[in-house]
Amino acid sequence: MINIVLFGKPGAGKGTQAEFLKEKYKLTHLSTGDIFRFNLKNDTDLGKKARVFMDNGELVPCEVTTAMLIDEVKKHPDTAGFLFDGYPRTLDQAEALDKFLPTINSSVTATIALEADDEILVARLLERGKTSGRVDDQDEEKIRVRYQEYNEKTAPLIGYYKTQNKFHAVNGIGTIEEITERLTSVIDNL
Repeated sequence: MINIVLFGKPGAGKGTQAEFLKEKYKLTHLSTGDIFRFNLKNDTDLGKKARVFMDNGELVPCEVTTAMLIDEVKKHPDTAGFLFDGYPRTLDQAEALDKFLPTINSSVTATIALEADDEILVARLLERGKTSGRVDDQDEEKIRVRYQEYNEKTAPLIGYYKTQNKFHAVNGIGTIEEITERLTSVIDNL
């Protein structure tokens, strides 16, 4: 089983790239954004909790996010592997994932970070916000709060996964095809 953690700041292209990677490697794509939207749309208890934080441009607490993710993983017992998109975002979540995956006889194979300049990403999100309907993509101040949260809570994951020899950085600027080629080069050489 291959399990890839794909991370980067909001707007870095994780969702776009995940679509290509899941097809190429036959992975089950678990996007925390999609999982959140499912829970929000269906007004689940976890969705109600998540909504408060998302509407303020904040990251959802580890316990809520992890509970949603574990529920989703359990729906796919026969998968060839998972592509985690947007999870883990904090050291607590990474540790929770490392604790949970062995219960299904698995582990994280690699983490790949899509890296890009903040100003480019802000412009991408504001553009996406015009059509996505997402409140947190329409307000530059809220976007910057999300980046601050990322820098404080997610950036430490680099060191965590480097110590496990599972971290790979990929330039997230370029055409979709160029970025996909960079990502597949990393995965093919694992």
